Amino acid sequence: MLVVNTETLPGYQVTEIKGLVQGNTVRAKHAGRDIAAGFKNLVGGELKGYTELLTESRREAVERMLAQAQQLGANAVINVRFSTSAVTGGAAELYAYGTAVVVVTQGGAPTSGPGGQTLEGVGGSPAAQASGLAGHTLGGVGSDGGAHGGR
Repeated sequence: MLVVNTETLPGYQVTEIKGLVQGNTVRAKHAGRDIAAGFKNLVGGELKGYTELLTESRREAVERMLAQAQQLGANAVINVRFSTSAVTGGAAELYAYGTAVVVVTQGGAPTSGPGGQTLEGVGGSPAAQASGLAGHTLGGVGSDGGAHGGR
């Protein structure tokens, strides 16, 4: 499954739009991480506990989005965005969304085989493919994960 944050895929043609796909997760703060973050606020630096929490959250939201795209029969998700919002004082939602599409190469050849194999030229170990993370190309998405704000 090819995943990009652009509206087009160079070298590919969108032949069918399957619709909006989304994935989200809500994570609560962890007391141990909060204590460590409090100390880090005193001296400055990266809050690694929260960095790990956001990385896990982003991965889970993307996996859920890709599962939905696969159920619709898509072989790519374009225009992927991320959003965060506070749910309550101690929890936040991370939301990933994009447009599920079917793409073919410019020459018209299909880009995926039976069973939702990854796109031609996009590899990945069997474990990465099973986890839904093979073939991800979040081109242009910065370390902050893309767009933020309301849906």
